[in-house]
Amino acid sequence: MVPDIDLAWRRGIRPEPPIPVSDWADRHRILPPTSAEPGHWRTNRTPYLRAVMDALSTASPYERVVLMKGAQTGGSEAGLNWIGYIIQNAPGIAMLVMPSLDMVRRNTTVRIDPLIEATPALRELVAAPRSRDAGNSLFRKSFPGGQLVMTGANSAVGLRSTPVRYLFLDEVDGYPGDADGEGDPVDLAIQRTATFRGRRKIYMVSTPTLKGHSRIEAAFEHSDRRFYHVPCLHCGDMAPITWARIRWPEGRRDQAHLVCEACGGIHQEHEKPRLLAVGEWRATATGDGRTAGFHLSALYSPWETWAEIAAEHGRVRKDPPRLQVWVNTKLGESWEDQAGDTVPADPLMARREDWGEALPASVAVVTAGVDVQGDRIEVQILGWGRDEEAWVIDYRVLWGDPSGPRLWSDLDMVLQATFPHPAGLDMPVRAAAIDTGGHHTKMAYEFCRTRLGRRIWAIKGRGGPGIPVWPRRPTRTNKGKIPLFIVGVDAVKDAVYARLRLTEPGPGSIHFPRRLDADYFRQLTAERVVTRFERGRPIRSWQPKRDGERNEALDTFVYAHAALHGLISMGLRLNEEVEGVTTASARQDRETGRVIRSAWMR
Repeated sequence: MVPDIDLAWRRGIRPEPPIPVSDWADRHRILPPTSAEPGHWRTNRTPYLRAVMDALSTASPYERVVLMKGAQTGGSEAGLNWIGYIIQNAPGIAMLVMPSLDMVRRNTTVRIDPLIEATPALRELVAAPRSRDAGNSLFRKSFPGGQLVMTGANSAVGLRSTPVRYLFLDEVDGYPGDADGEGDPVDLAIQRTATFRGRRKIYMVSTPTLKGHSRIEAAFEHSDRRFYHVPCLHCGDMAPITWARIRWPEGRRDQAHLVCEACGGIHQEHEKPRLLAVGEWRATATGDGRTAGFHLSALYSPWETWAEIAAEHGRVRKDPPRLQVWVNTKLGESWEDQAGDTVPADPLMARREDWGEALPASVAVVTAGVDVQGDRIEVQILGWGRDEEAWVIDYRVLWGDPSGPRLWSDLDMVLQATFPHPAGLDMPVRAAAIDTGGHHTKMAYEFCRTRLGRRIWAIKGRGGPGIPVWPRRPTRTNKGKIPLFIVGVDAVKDAVYARLRLTEPGPGSIHFPRRLDADYFRQLTAERVVTRFERGRPIRSWQPKRDGERNEALDTFVYAHAALHGLISMGLRLNEEVEGVTTASARQDRETGRVIRSAWMR
């Protein structure tokens, strides 16, 4: 045999050493300089991960390992340790699935390549990356006796490419509901392991999302549902670290601590490592005997303090969309979806306010959303304050023919308008999002092409789970060859409808001027969430309450909201802008009468 082939063959038939994944990581894993804590991996830094990793060892009786987690708990790092263990200790065909192909590219560069390059035990087994070497690319890493294939959950071709023994499903709640029309990506990926039944290992890890729609929660519910119990240092009572046990003196979230429910004993943050070191996993269900399920909240994380988590809760607790993110990422729990409940128009209309001709004093940023119809263009202008508190500044219908230049000239005038502010500013529209998905796409493209410098962006709305409000980068695969931003309209509608229920001013609340009529509020509340089942999986979608009902007020609100997030993606810090408007950035130079504006203002 050729020496390399002979080596691979011998490694393939060699019995797998009975070493747990955690031991391999402690012996061999080196974290790269870009890590928060570079150097040798230490499982005792996150002792709760030992059982998770060891359940993935080849000697473990478990076929599936499910980790429903909060942020900053190390779940993905545990998966990387498992990959390293496979490459050196138990070679075979492994597949890593991420929500999208773009995320695979980024993950390979940021995590997989550094894992290999920083760990000598792996570096000598995986071929050095070369442009013509298919064995080491963004989507494939070959090593003696096996290979790591990486693909996105949005690629049916990648999911059915090859049989695999090891399957790592990362951030499964971010997967699309369907992969290229061929079915659920999780089911497609698991089918790849069928020929290895009895020897396969499947690792599912994710932060949960919506209750009833969360893949990771459903998988966890079918497992033995383990929670990490830590002892009270006063009485010895064993219990999980839960949000209900985090307390603080009135008004002092910076002094958050853990309280024992059995004896009332207090545990400070500096005692967390001691608690974790002597903790243990305890199952709360029988499960199927083949699935080990683990739940971890960020309250266990050595990189986040209880005080930081409590402080963030204080900032978001009154704003449902941001509170949902906190519940998902800090508690590692799913969020009870309320968006499907109907929002009535009349109570919103009754909340209209008078604030005069000038902008409300709390407004710091102005954005616009534009919807193009067959005989008109509709424009909504929103003002934004601290924590995305919003004011509807203007709503206009521009009648005319969108196929000709006059109507677009009228739109340009609206978007060039400035709005007087009590602080002495004339605030412009910082950014506008124009929907290009109608019958006048070419004209919309041409309008945006020459106004990119004014941050007038061409967008296209896209529904479905996992699509962000604003993309990391635009696409240029359109007939206009211009930057086109794909907006996750479902995510925005979820946020808008949750915020419409807020009745008190503050974070996320929405204010309406007196001049808006009943038709505006009917359009704003014209949709609802409908859940249908496809191949047994629930699919959420926003639908009109009644056929043919107009919804332009909702659409333009969504686009203006997306434009704000476009600014945020460019570096805008909204709360700092609020501070700037009310202090130094809104000062007038008394000698010249010049308005001193922030760097973001045109």
